[in-house]
Amino acid sequence: MTDPVTLASPGLAVTISPLGAELQAVTDERGRDWLWDGDERWWTGRAPVLFPTVGALANATARFGGRDYPMAQHGFARKRAFAVIEQVERSATFRLEADEDSKAHYPFAFRLDVTHQLDGTTLETVSQVTNMGDVPMPAGAGYHPALRWPLPGTGGASRFEHILRFDADEPEPIRGVIAGGLLGGEHPTPIREDTLALHDSLFENDALVLDRPNSRGLWYGVPGQPGVRVDFADMPYLGIWTKPGAGYLCIEPWHSHADDAGFSGEFAEKPGIVTLAPGESRDFAMALTFGVLL
Repeated sequence: MTDPVTLASPGLAVTISPLGAELQAVTDERGRDWLWDGDERWWTGRAPVLFPTVGALANATARFGGRDYPMAQHGFARKRAFAVIEQVERSATFRLEADEDSKAHYPFAFRLDVTHQLDGTTLETVSQVTNMGDVPMPAGAGYHPALRWPLPGTGGASRFEHILRFDADEPEPIRGVIAGGLLGGEHPTPIREDTLALHDSLFENDALVLDRPNSRGLWYGVPGQPGVRVDFADMPYLGIWTKPGAGYLCIEPWHSHADDAGFSGEFAEKPGIVTLAPGESRDFAMALTFGVLL
């Protein structure tokens, strides 16, 4: 594994580990890191890239062509070393390709290129999945960035003054998480019109899952203070998660989600799964913009 990669633009610098192509730090011009530091007392992740699945699978198993394969929560890419195939001042691309180990869990010839690119105070991440084989390949993908809670630069505001402001009203019920990390039934949304007031009790039973969001973007922070804009134009699902009392909030755009309770079908039948023809590629993108006022 190579050394961490650093990118810089006016107003922002980021550090990325080749292990999982995962962000390690997002630092502004004042030296403030907006990303969770991976404190092992709470959670060692920082911003995992999720592939080829998102969330937990029933019995930790994926079914391809009638055969069961072991598959860990959020897939295996986050635990694998990527090759750095391109690096310039403001952009770097990391590559993971299928091997004998990956085929024991996911029996397809894939290529996953993760590109992190800076434009001012915006960091865009694009995961390009390519089917390198000669049979159709089902795949899911997602992001799991952990932003600090409270955010830096909020004038000493408490964590309980932070909100999420969605681009549209979000009246639909949310999904709960049950034993084994599977998706349970619907619950009334805690979002009031377009605003979610953040507090630890929201996460006593794990994540909030929006499987029918109207928005494809939101703002996170304290009104009147610099916050973070999250854009996910082509990602149909959103998870929001922390451990109560922890110093982070994960805002997670997904293409696919955990198995529904009782699901026992083929992986390709899961909601949000994209099936790529031989030679076909698909991009999954997210953008984070730092220091944005509401």
